[in-house]
Amino acid sequence: MEEKKFDVQSLIGFILIGGILLWMLYTNSPSEAEVEPQQETEQVEVPGNTDSNQPPQQQETQTPGADSTALSQARERLGAFGYSASLPSATENTTTISNDVLELKIDNKGGYISEARLTNFKTFDSIPVYLIKDGNASFNINFTTTDGRTLDTENLYFEPEVTQSGDNQIISMKLKVAENEFLEYRYVLKPGEYMLDFSIRSQGLSNVFSSSRDINMDWQLKGYRHAKSISYENQYTELIYEYDDGDDDYLGGGDSEEQEDENVTYVAFKQHFFTSILLTDTPFTRGKFNSQNLVQDEEVDTVYTKNFAAQMPLELNGGELNYNMNWYYGPTDYTILNNYDRNLDEIVPLGWGIFGWINKYVFIPFFSFLSGVLPSYGIAIIVMTIVVRIVLSPVTYKSYLSQAKMKVLRPEINELNEKYKDNAMKKQQETMKLYSKAGASPMSGCLPALMQIPVFYALFQFFPSAFQLRQKGFLWADDLSSYDTIAELPFHIPFYGDHVSLFPILASIAIFVYMMMTTGQSMQQAQQPGMPNMKFIMYLSPLFMLVFFNNFASGLSLYYFTSNLITIGIMLVIKYVIIDEDKIHAKIQENKKKPKKQNKFTRKMQEMMEQAEQQQKQKKK
Repeated sequence: MEEKKFDVQSLIGFILIGGILLWMLYTNSPSEAEVEPQQETEQVEVPGNTDSNQPPQQQETQTPGADSTALSQARERLGAFGYSASLPSATENTTTISNDVLELKIDNKGGYISEARLTNFKTFDSIPVYLIKDGNASFNINFTTTDGRTLDTENLYFEPEVTQSGDNQIISMKLKVAENEFLEYRYVLKPGEYMLDFSIRSQGLSNVFSSSRDINMDWQLKGYRHAKSISYENQYTELIYEYDDGDDDYLGGGDSEEQEDENVTYVAFKQHFFTSILLTDTPFTRGKFNSQNLVQDEEVDTVYTKNFAAQMPLELNGGELNYNMNWYYGPTDYTILNNYDRNLDEIVPLGWGIFGWINKYVFIPFFSFLSGVLPSYGIAIIVMTIVVRIVLSPVTYKSYLSQAKMKVLRPEINELNEKYKDNAMKKQQETMKLYSKAGASPMSGCLPALMQIPVFYALFQFFPSAFQLRQKGFLWADDLSSYDTIAELPFHIPFYGDHVSLFPILASIAIFVYMMMTTGQSMQQAQQPGMPNMKFIMYLSPLFMLVFFNNFASGLSLYYFTSNLITIGIMLVIKYVIIDEDKIHAKIQENKKKPKKQNKFTRKMQEMMEQAEQQQKQKKK
């Protein structure tokens, strides 16, 4: 871009123009004799003039507070909207409305919420939870007028009017061009609700708005930090929006992301456990969304987590604006959001497909029941874990039984490996025959384990999203939705943090013992080429738990610790009470003597292997 240079001639021109304007103002100023009658006339006309024969325009200019000089100057800057700038409401005042869960302050300037406080919640350091405060959020409508001015509502003054309809509190914020011509924001707050009715409408502005230029609505918010672990909170802080009649998408995982979609019906700025949402009855034709990560260094005590921005165009209908919408400022609680029946439950990250289904219809109702009847949320987690493990115990039994069979067959498999060590194809054939006769299969131990994955993943999604756990203590953990601290470190360890959490340590030990009991048997087998190193995996999982779960919710670590303890107990019962390896060996020997009817798959596989062996022999000849 070409650099702009200082223009001396332009400066001289501006000075001359300024001098001429000053001279004109001086020569055209009224004398004292002219001023006195004019003042007397104004003093008579302004207070309560009810002359019905007076022209409407004259009544308008004599509205109290609409000083003619101020009005003239304001209209030079703002055109028709100069009228609002000359009213007594053109101040930095705010209007407050509240119910038993939410307190809102709405500014005259911009007509938007300047403060939103959730009255029943505190941050991790006992400060009231504010979603909006100290200019961290803005709401603006940018439009062009028919006289060529481009204006922003965030810089203009609205006139507030507070009314009551039953128990509902109503604030009407009007940006006026005349007494009965205006752009209105209307807020309706109901008792006990986090959701407000909100509408944008205009009256008499069809000749003011330019229909040839887009009218854009911009909403921005910088999310305040509310939790002890900023990295954990930031992980679940994201922008979610719904589009195309029920689809939803999100962004916020990277340092900076931008997306666009059409037919947008709501936009949510989620800050883990608290969310700000804008919903509309009339879908926005398109939406442009942006998320920027503000946490550059997790060691620094950052005030904000992410900066969100959404831009949507507003369409004129008959030259006027008319949108019915809602604001939501409240907790990211699945039950509360789901009760609105607006697809807002998608804001809570419960997992996709079957994982989300398990959470919605099994774990959320069950945990709500337990937490309602038990004295502690920690006890509710333990009881739910016990029930889950008991329900899955038949699967655990199947898995362990398969491992026991493989252990009994290990000597015979070793013999086959040694006998056919130079013929891999023959070794595979004979091994499959042995498995078929004995009624055993290495896959029969894997399938039960795979069946448990949806449950484990669903619970992995459930605990970080369970709003009920927020600031609920158990044993040494003062907040089950955040990490539990038993020691502070004088330094910061990458991926680990500057503290030591006990529940992840206990969970890691339990996982290691469990894997010793299960994977330990597998490691007795000769390491097959191409197979993963089981010993490495056995150490990797507990290490992963120890490091990465140090900053996770202690409720999640409590679940894994309890789950693995129960699983270890179940396996010990299965091993020493239910399963008898000598009986299994005898049963296998009986099975081997019986003629085994092969299923189609096994027979087909054996035929293919025999054909491959024949082809190999022919090639050697």
